[in-house]
Amino acid sequence: MAKRLVMMRHGQTDWNAEGRLQGQVDIPLNETGRQQARDAIAEIHALGLEEGGWDMVVSSPLGRAVETARIVADGLALPIGETDAGLLERSFGTAEGVEAWGLSDEEKSELFAVAEPEDAVAARGIDALRRIAQLYPGLNVLIVAHGTLIRLTADALTGAECPRLDNCETIEIETDLIAEPAL
Repeated sequence: MAKRLVMMRHGQTDWNAEGRLQGQVDIPLNETGRQQARDAIAEIHALGLEEGGWDMVVSSPLGRAVETARIVADGLALPIGETDAGLLERSFGTAEGVEAWGLSDEEKSELFAVAEPEDAVAARGIDALRRIAQLYPGLNVLIVAHGTLIRLTADALTGAECPRLDNCETIEIETDLIAEPAL
């Protein structure tokens, strides 16, 4: 089991800036997102020092997460591990690309009716964390993924509502929360 898991949301994309649902569409970081990742390096370094430093960075396979991971890993001289498809953002189906800012609750509900179910996203995220924890035993791992996936995964693990993460913001996942239940 990994020693420590911290999830980080990727840097900004043009669609983030426009309030569009990205989901699994592979939208690249914009220059603001690249700068956010560079700016996060010192904070990530300090966060890692609390537990003896970072050992590995892994990410979702979507380009915005991979590039954020690469920027942070390069800045901290860390290796980059395998990507994990379980870390992909929630699929919003035909709603991907739609601007969601300013919609009423009813409009949002209709829009999200075509999205991947929240419990399926959370289960996928938990399974990915378990794989990563087993793949990197005893290591401190930074995981770069996506806002909705991180929030829904954390909600399911803690039973509490996780606030929306800003780009390049982090949340620690207690490894005991992802331990397989004893039979």
